[in-house]
Amino acid sequence: MVYRLLILLTCCLPTGKLMADLPPANMKLALLKYGGGGDWYANPTSLSNLSAFCNQELGTRLDPDYATVEVGSAELFNYPFVHMTGHGNVVFSRQEADNLRQYLIGGGFLHIDDNYGMDPYVRTALKSVFPDQELIELPFNHPLYDQAFAFKNGLPKIHKHDDKPAQGFGLFWEGRLVVYYSYECDLGDGWEDLDVHHDTPEARRKALQMGANLVQYAFTQ
Repeated sequence: MVYRLLILLTCCLPTGKLMADLPPANMKLALLKYGGGGDWYANPTSLSNLSAFCNQELGTRLDPDYATVEVGSAELFNYPFVHMTGHGNVVFSRQEADNLRQYLIGGGFLHIDDNYGMDPYVRTALKSVFPDQELIELPFNHPLYDQAFAFKNGLPKIHKHDDKPAQGFGLFWEGRLVVYYSYECDLGDGWEDLDVHHDTPEARRKALQMGANLVQYAFTQ
């Protein structure tokens, strides 16, 4: 399974530019289904819209009909880019934590987007995956913020939440960013259909541009 994931991740260009047939046509982004009672299913239109935006702006050919995959499933290894969101509790069983760890060290990428309220729970859950690793804030000059779209001040602020600055944190494995955690930002809300949150066109475009950077970086780092 890890071998299959590494094959998928090599379908990109060393220049860091995605082309129309790379990653493979009809590849899906995936939404992570987890236990604990949190609403993992929040923002149902987000990944479809992000896929469509990447197809338009990056020349990818992602399938907008995203997949849903459980943390402990072998199917996790079929999806190089997995997105996780919610507002509340997050619990990984021992088997799920081990499976997610193998996925990430085998080449996978997890984007966690705090939809407001999941922060203390997701930090605890990540400790069960990487007990010896800490989330660290990425500097604004990290390549993630300078892919197809430049964000000189780091993660854009999309929704107010507690009115704190948006922050982007990362977990690294052997120098590779395997988990990116967007906090006090709400990228996923910005990816949703326009009539869901009524964000301004500018805020929504910034959210989609940052999401496209995440997808591009995940396939080319």
